[in-house]
Amino acid sequence: MGLYDVFSISGSAMSAQSVRLNTVASNLANADTVSSRPDDAYHARQPVFAAVLSVLNGEKQAVGVKIAGIVESDAEIPREYQPNHPMADADGYVYKANVNSVEEMANMIS
Repeated sequence: MGLYDVFSISGSAMSAQSVRLNTVASNLANADTVSSRPDDAYHARQPVFAAVLSVLNGEKQAVGVKIAGIVESDAEIPREYQPNHPMADADGYVYKANVNSVEEMANMIS
């Protein structure tokens, strides 16, 4: 493995981490949003990483990291009773984003 390969692999990993940090920032920015329906509430997003492999002389070798996709959390959307809120539904509930700010901050720090 040459020096160019090392820089290429680390560059792809840094690019993937940039996407992860942008996703964390988006989650934190939307953590306090509310909606009148659970389907319209913000769902936390997480990137999915994948190793990029290459076959050389019959052996698999890592050549980088890529983002395989970004998935939405399937955690329950919290609802809160606020009958005076302008976004409240007919029963007086608003639906909040399912973002856990503590987890997102820990994810950002790591």
